[in-house]
Amino acid sequence: MNLLNEKITHETFGTGNVVEQDENIISVDFEDGNRKFVYPDAFGKFISLKDEDTAKSLKKVISKIEEEKVEREREEEREQQALARIRQSQAGNRAKRPHIHENAIVFWLDEEEQENVFDDWEVSTGTVQSGKNKGQPNRPARLRPNSACLLTARASDIEEKERRILGLYMLTETFSGDVGAHGLVPAHTEYRIELTDEEVENMLFWNYYINKSYPDRMTWNSGKFRYFENIWIAQILKDIIAMKEDEEQIKETENFLEYYCNLNALDVDDIPEKSGALKQ
Repeated sequence: MNLLNEKITHETFGTGNVVEQDENIISVDFEDGNRKFVYPDAFGKFISLKDEDTAKSLKKVISKIEEEKVEREREEEREQQALARIRQSQAGNRAKRPHIHENAIVFWLDEEEQENVFDDWEVSTGTVQSGKNKGQPNRPARLRPNSACLLTARASDIEEKERRILGLYMLTETFSGDVGAHGLVPAHTEYRIELTDEEVENMLFWNYYINKSYPDRMTWNSGKFRYFENIWIAQILKDIIAMKEDEEQIKETENFLEYYCNLNALDVDDIPEKSGALKQ
């Protein structure tokens, strides 16, 4: 509403004349100088219009503004309530999801695989050694698209406790659990990490893995792979983040951790410290 040149009365400064006005402020000249007021908030509190017809029109404007303000507050409250319901529903859905403890997998890579794995980004599950299925691929029954593959190695001339982690990756989002005729477990195109030689030296497998029935035992005498608890993968990713110095690599690993925790209903902010066999 245009109030330019309208006369107003202020309870302290007396009579004045509106000389400037924008969307939120009016400027009024009084005998003792110019003063600014918030429009339209100041009307009805500190100042009033001299012209009665203009005052009635302004009252209607103020009333409409107040109604719109109340409606906005109601709409914001409705939006907050709807958001709260969505969050509650999501929390309930997470609580209902099956809590899978060991759907990650750890591989023992031989020398040839160590040379090729980070080019091909797939690992063989090996073959069945006896029985009617001898020679066929081992089929890890627990693998799903939310599974991670941990890659480890140990030379024959070093102790098992010195087994190192070489890298890890998520399975492809379309992985169905079938490793096919070749027994290959394919990597996700984005969520995969190859550690440098220096980083490998700091990543001991047995800092994370533990046989809970025999917590002091560190043995892996045979077998191509074994299952691995989800929380251990999260611990490894967390330690890789702490070890990295390159900002881009840190961000990539953080994204990996967030993606993994989301798929496996883990709290990324509540990952316990590692407590593998070497930590006992």
